[in-house]
Amino acid sequence: MPASFPQYVTEAITGPLPDPPGVKLAKEGLKAKHPVVFVPGIVTGGLELWEGHHCAEGLFRKRLWGGTFGEIYKRPLCWAEHMSLDNETGLDPPGIRIRPVSGLVAADYFAPGYFVWAVLIANLARIGYEEKNMYMAAYDWRISFQNTEVRDQTLSTIKSNIELMVATSGGKKVVVIPHSMGVLYFLHFMKWVEAPAPMGGGGGSDWCAEHIKAVMNIGGPFLGVPKSVAGLLSAEARDIAVARGMAPGFLDMDVFGLQTLQHVMRMTRTWDSTMSMIPKGGDTIWGGLDWSPEEGYECSPKKQSNNNSETGGQNGFGNLGNATQVHYGRMISFGKGVAELHSSKLERVDFRGAMKGNHLANATCHDVWNEYHDMGVEGVKAVADFKVYTAGSVLDLLHFVAPKMMKRGGAHFSYGIADDLDDEKYEHYKYWSNPLETKLPNAPDMEILSMYGVGIPTERAYVYEFSPTPECFTPFRIDTSAEAGYEGTCLKGGVFSVDGDETVPTLSAGFMSAKGWRGKTRFNPSGIRTYIREYNHAPPANLLEGRGTQSGAHVDIMGNFALIEDILRVAAGATGQDLGGDRVYSDIFKWSERINLKL
Repeated sequence: MPASFPQYVTEAITGPLPDPPGVKLAKEGLKAKHPVVFVPGIVTGGLELWEGHHCAEGLFRKRLWGGTFGEIYKRPLCWAEHMSLDNETGLDPPGIRIRPVSGLVAADYFAPGYFVWAVLIANLARIGYEEKNMYMAAYDWRISFQNTEVRDQTLSTIKSNIELMVATSGGKKVVVIPHSMGVLYFLHFMKWVEAPAPMGGGGGSDWCAEHIKAVMNIGGPFLGVPKSVAGLLSAEARDIAVARGMAPGFLDMDVFGLQTLQHVMRMTRTWDSTMSMIPKGGDTIWGGLDWSPEEGYECSPKKQSNNNSETGGQNGFGNLGNATQVHYGRMISFGKGVAELHSSKLERVDFRGAMKGNHLANATCHDVWNEYHDMGVEGVKAVADFKVYTAGSVLDLLHFVAPKMMKRGGAHFSYGIADDLDDEKYEHYKYWSNPLETKLPNAPDMEILSMYGVGIPTERAYVYEFSPTPECFTPFRIDTSAEAGYEGTCLKGGVFSVDGDETVPTLSAGFMSAKGWRGKTRFNPSGIRTYIREYNHAPPANLLEGRGTQSGAHVDIMGNFALIEDILRVAAGATGQDLGGDRVYSDIFKWSERINLKL
């Protein structure tokens, strides 16, 4: 059979396939111009073992994260132990060193056959890119952003690599392409590189202006993701909750033996990076008990169309009609009734003064550490009695249920809105990845693009239930039986959805470019131009299309032809204006207008 056999089959069914963007643009005469830097997100970068305990014999420089994941199945507890960080310092536990894989192979494929950056890299190669003008800024995505510098000097490495690429390309500035959490990591980098040593990189206030042409953020969780709250509170988001609802025994029986969820929770709670994704801006951004920016959003999936319109109001996933009022501002509600009740009828008991103690745990649980064991029955009950948590009170909730974790996280991340950005306290690194507590660099010629998928139901708020059992347990879980029970509903399996890319709600991905940084604002004093490029999700037309060339999903968008074409054009010298400026399908501008933020 010829090598292109599947393509013959596909073309016989669907007609000729469009040229990949690299082929199409090479025919137009586009050539490699600006060096390109990739910044991977959480989970997509490979991690390998450099030093380990006896159980990890034979795994030196083998991937423990990414690749085939074979080791999880062979020695699951050993794997979880090595992937965890020290609970006090957030750095390596004694006797264990896991380090990021370097080079383009670090994140081209997450697992065999599952591309992350590979399709973009292959298309860039078609217009003349190669290893010398492409650089993967790999970092250990488990640790806090500043600690990647403290432990591995990663920020310094990125700085010197960018300087080298600019110097060897005849002074051409770089185009930076961060994905997912890499977007926050690169925000941190832009502050770090200009800040004076020892806290910063000492590059001076013009460094970004001199070295960066454009930052093309893909699926950026600028203002955090509600999913991270569910992850930290009960180690679950919709995918796990549904699996648990369908087969309650499934998650308790697989590779880790009896307490998978707790082992996963114990491991991920040692990763400081997960705290970079807690929602930022509190009720001002995400809404309160009775209002939210996305108010009136309807979740009726309409017929998907292919992406041809340049700008539109509504994508195929929903429209603003007179749907039953969803209180998106109530990020966590204990009980479906509570989620729907008018705020004047809510009876709440404040949990903040509740006594902790009377251990829930029996002695056998201590190998599965999570902080619920220290809370006691009273503490756990108090959390459920408070009934409703908005983005503001979610922070208090996390401090209450996971004080150690939040103490570590609080040293590295912040979630507020700055009153006065000239206040000296904002020179500290913990503010650098929060766009509401930092200024963009003084680089009027640089451009920032926010590029993300829309048209997929995305987690925004949760209905929880209180589920005390005497065993080792997580006392709160998403109530998968909570359904709205009518057509076009936003509540399914205990999760309220809104427009987004399946992981990041549109509000988080788009608000800064739509409003916070639009024009000259206090967050963008030099008036860096910002553009929104939305990609309306269209699922693959058939199985032969694999993950699709028009996907808007958080990771699959990395194979979206329209997105890849935008990136290639900018790398070859185009500006955001040349691409056609904003391209919007969602209601991001309308929602941003409803947010009352001092600019």
